[in-house]
Amino acid sequence: MAEQPLNDANVVAQDLLVTPAELKAELPLTDAARETVVRGRSTIRDILDRSDPRLMVVVGPCSIHDLRAAREYAGRLRRLAAEVDDTLLLVMRVYFEKPRTTVGWKGLINDPHMDDSFDIEAGLRAARGLLIELAEAGLPAATEALDPIVPQYLGDLISWSAIGARTTESQTHREMASGLSTPVGFKNGTDGSLDVAINALHSVSKPHSFLGINNDGRCAVIRTRGNAYAHMVLRGGSRPNYDSVNIALCERTLSDAGLAPNIVVDCSHANSRKDPALQEVVAEDLTGQILEGNRSIIGMMLESHLNAGKQSIPADLSELKYGISVTDACMDWDTTERVLRETRRKLRGVLAQRVAA
Repeated sequence: MAEQPLNDANVVAQDLLVTPAELKAELPLTDAARETVVRGRSTIRDILDRSDPRLMVVVGPCSIHDLRAAREYAGRLRRLAAEVDDTLLLVMRVYFEKPRTTVGWKGLINDPHMDDSFDIEAGLRAARGLLIELAEAGLPAATEALDPIVPQYLGDLISWSAIGARTTESQTHREMASGLSTPVGFKNGTDGSLDVAINALHSVSKPHSFLGINNDGRCAVIRTRGNAYAHMVLRGGSRPNYDSVNIALCERTLSDAGLAPNIVVDCSHANSRKDPALQEVVAEDLTGQILEGNRSIIGMMLESHLNAGKQSIPADLSELKYGISVTDACMDWDTTERVLRETRRKLRGVLAQRVAA
């Protein structure tokens, strides 16, 4: 019998990566960028603590695939953020990793050239470079924490993190989130169940010890103190769950579990039935609930790009249409502006009263 390998039987290569420390030295955090991140995190914590009355809005492309389009979007969002700042805290959605149900493009970090070459080091450089630009421009960033190694490379530039519906139940992601320096939102399960997110919120608030890497890229036992600013994100399931009945049910479930009734609502995904145009309807409903006295809705999420819809990745990348998502379909910029301006118009002067009450 031929000798069989005991290790790496299905591994064809191992490519060494730049360490987090090396990448940070190459693309350092500037003083202006640091101030944006510190201010963004602090403001979101204040919103969760109810000492800042504003509504957090995480808004931006489903995923980043074109840096030029991302920069243009960021420039528009920064101007709008200044306009609505008295009522809304705008945080740009900057998602570099995409969980796949089966296979598909896994995001800018994993496949920056969109050709299955998986030049991950180039992806990490592109992602860190963009985040520095956004932070230097004064725009806080939000992302999904998917790969547990990536926060060592990019975590110092993120103001808010999400744990997706597919990974909320994962022990690995709960442990990772317990050590994240950002407030973190856990989405309800893909079936709409709140139980997995409730369990995650309890878990992430506690100390954990787990295997990871340190800033020098060495394997280490990571020991955390727990994340006190984890909260619920409702994204729908087999049916939407943003209506007042589901919000009240979520409030009661959180209260019964001894958790703060802080709820962010994802206006896309199952809540919009995968129709980006319906995100506006969801946002209007949430605004109406707040006007009617709701105090638990502290934020919402919108998938938005320069242009509406989505596109498949063509074999010839020159055929990609500018400013259109290659993952989930998004609303266009004009709709985004209208939704956020109208939300601000209706809630201006109301949110402060809600906190005071």
